[in-house]
Amino acid sequence: MAHLHDSPALVARVKRIIGQLQAVERGLTDGQDCAKTLHLAAAVRGAVNGLIDELIEAHVRTHVAAPDLPQAEREQGAEELIAAIRRYAK
Repeated sequence: MAHLHDSPALVARVKRIIGQLQAVERGLTDGQDCAKTLHLAAAVRGAVNGLIDELIEAHVRTHVAAPDLPQAEREQGAEELIAAIRRYAK
């Protein structure tokens, strides 16, 4: 997905996720309340799922649904998406 290389919004989203993961790490290493740490981890999961949704949408719009794509590229984009969804759904 080379078209994502210039996406400040996605990079900012990843940096927020990194910050959330660091908060989980601090919760584990500093002996914070387990319920609070669990909530932090659940927030990370939600944030990662949101990121994956954005990446899937970008892939579909660029590699499957773009009207000017040749059929072979459209089929390749669909196969890549299917493979990613299978991994994501596990």
